[in-house]
Parts: sequence; C-alpha cells; structure tokens
Amino acid sequence: MENKRILGLDFGSRTVGVAVSDPLGITAQGVETIERPEENKLRKTCARIEQLIREYGVGTIVLGCPKNMNNTEGERVEKTLAFRDMLARRTGLAVEMWDERLSTVAAERVLIESGVRRENRKAVIDKIAAQIILQGYLDLQNAKKEQDNG
Repeated sequence: MENKRILGLDFGSRTVGVAVSDPLGITAQGVETIERPEENKLRKTCARIEQLIREYGVGTIVLGCPKNMNNTEGERVEKTLAFRDMLARRTGLAVEMWDERLSTVAAERVLIESGVRRENRKAVIDKIAAQIILQGYLDLQNAKKEQDNG
C-alpha cells in the first residue's frame, strides 16, 4: 500500500503557510508561504495548492482552525471553514480541521530561539506555523496507531 502524504495549511488573511508530511506520516516539513495581494483572491492560491498536492502525492489536507483563546469562533474561523469547503470541492480530498491556537506563537518562539532576525521572521512564520499544525496532527495520529496496536 502506498502511503499518501498529508498537507498542512495555515490559512491567513493574505498568506497560506504550507507544510507536508514525510511519506510515513511521522514528520512535517515546511514547504512555502503562498502570498496573495487581496484576502478574497484565492484562485491562484488554490491552483498552487493543487499543484503541491500532485507534486507531493497528498491524500489528506489538515487546515489550521483559528479559534479564539476562549474556544469561541470568530470571523477568521468562518473564512477558514469557507476555504476548507472550497479546497474539498476543488481537490476531492478530505480536509481535516486542527485547532491551531498558539501555533503562530510557537512558530515565533522557534524562530527567535533559532536566532532568526525579526525582519526575516515574517517571510517564514506562516510556513513554520503550518509545520507546527501538521506535526501536532501527525503526533496525535501516530499516538492513536500505537494505542490501537498496544
């Protein structure tokens, strides 16, 4: 059986951070940050995501869900859910939501600890956030597999 990779996405108002799993679904690697000139201009963003799905042999998409810290859902969640629906329609793939609270904070911490200068962080923070979202999802899936096999 061929393992399909998992694509992790951090959907922002002007950017989408992209990460992909290794073929075994153990680790997440940051791929790129897709930028767009306006929030609602998603055609090129979706086309690039579809290209990455083909390139990496993706079978599932994990999309960060930007809930508020008090677990409520605001306008960003609504926009993210609309993006999820569009992705599912366009790609035919399952799009799983993942609570992304603190992923950008964690990404910022990783970059600071790595000595990345503030002016250089903005270029990679969304990609790192996508990687953190995807790694959290992979860790949970792998823990479930271990539990089922244990």
